[in-house]
Amino acid sequence: MRELSDIGVVGVVGAGTMGNGIAQVAATAGYEVVMRDIETEYVERGLGDIDDSLARLGGKGRLDEEPAAIRDRIEGTTDLGALAAADVVVEAAVEDLDVKREVFADLDDVTDDDVVLATNTSTLSITSIASATDRAGDVVGLHFMNPVPIMDGVEVVVGERTAAAVVDFAHAFAEDLGKETWEADDKPGFVTNRILMPWINEGVRAYDEGVADREDIDRGMRLGTNVPMGPLELADHIGLDVVLDASETLHDELGDRYKPAYLVRRKVEAGDLGKKTGKGFYEYE
Repeated sequence: MRELSDIGVVGVVGAGTMGNGIAQVAATAGYEVVMRDIETEYVERGLGDIDDSLARLGGKGRLDEEPAAIRDRIEGTTDLGALAAADVVVEAAVEDLDVKREVFADLDDVTDDDVVLATNTSTLSITSIASATDRAGDVVGLHFMNPVPIMDGVEVVVGERTAAAVVDFAHAFAEDLGKETWEADDKPGFVTNRILMPWINEGVRAYDEGVADREDIDRGMRLGTNVPMGPLELADHIGLDVVLDASETLHDELGDRYKPAYLVRRKVEAGDLGKKTGKGFYEYE
């Protein structure tokens, strides 16, 4: 396994919201980044999101160097083989176990044997993902929070066969990206989503059942529990499709207390996914 001091190039699989955010924070920390997705349009969209995010942060004086210098360290590609140059890889593909297992099998072939392979999964088993490789000891969960450039936390998730040295590396790497970490065992939902998904779904049920209007549900939770967002606001921010997928995974694994709220499913079926589509529980410009 490579030491943190050996890391020069960070590979990222996936150029979506999480992938481009991870690429951005890695480049901001001084690493060269190779960000790969399956279609050129996805790569270009991800690079555009990075440009917008860097411009906003630069305008607020939150960067130590010019946005262009950070952006120059990020290469976008559709070529999986380009990840052969990576010293560590973080996968942030779609939250589907079969897709992630296929990605990790490919990464096992493409990357050097001493490269740590991390997954940004928020609910899926690290052990199941790692079993698609011949080096399960080198596979670890690095669950970044959304939006990655803003949120301070990273959840380090330990699979059944993840080596202790790899766990230590994962903590150190995330901290080098300016994040704070906590550690979870490879149980469904880990810490964050195991607690967060039922909280969101119960907030949705309270709204659907007329306990209060959406603004008062969110206001009540903000003022009553000192959270920055209420459950409906947060669901829109995360994406209702993501909330539904995570809830369904936890429901399958842990039973009825994780059953998705009906209104979440209905909005997803209508295509109202939150901020990213302009409409969820609230409307956005």
